[in-house]
Amino acid sequence: MEPIIHGILLAFGLILPLGVQNIFVFTQGVTQPTLLKAFPAAITAAICDTVLIVLAILGLSLIVLQFKWLRLILIVAGILFLLYMGRVIWTSPAANMEGTVAMPVKRQILFALSVSLLNPHALLDTIGVIGTSAVKYSGQDRLLFTLACIAISWLWFFGIATFGSLLKRIQIPSSTFILFNKCSAVFIWGTAIYLLIGLWQGIK
Repeated sequence: MEPIIHGILLAFGLILPLGVQNIFVFTQGVTQPTLLKAFPAAITAAICDTVLIVLAILGLSLIVLQFKWLRLILIVAGILFLLYMGRVIWTSPAANMEGTVAMPVKRQILFALSVSLLNPHALLDTIGVIGTSAVKYSGQDRLLFTLACIAISWLWFFGIATFGSLLKRIQIPSSTFILFNKCSAVFIWGTAIYLLIGLWQGIK
């Protein structure tokens, strides 16, 4: 029972804070005409998290990140992507305004892949925290720990997509969604600046 509780608490601790992944999946719940059409984003994000969790627990990702040049490329690419993503969200129209075009499935999947795999802060958290925590378990206990982390990830992404869809149905004013987009963009730019400062300090 301990590995399951540990996995649940740890996964919630990593996934609950506001992040690019969460913002994107929630936004799809709001902007898509039906909840079902927001599922590609939620499923893609959950699959990416599942892959990262499994790699972290197997220890493969830790081996990859031992290469300093690869870590540097990952962080620089992540910073550039976060700056771009912030601009996209900042200029997005209010989610419930008439004429808002919902993102097609292919673009949803590509964006979900990007926000899941090009955010170095999230990658390092998943690899470092979950991978390190899994070391204390072996055999069936490690499997239970892994499954608990994965289950929380899937429940969370489907949950926030559903929450976004429900908010749209209660006719929240357009200005509220515009404000949410602006705040989300500022948060994403702040994350990029935080990573840039860390990169600069590392180089110095």
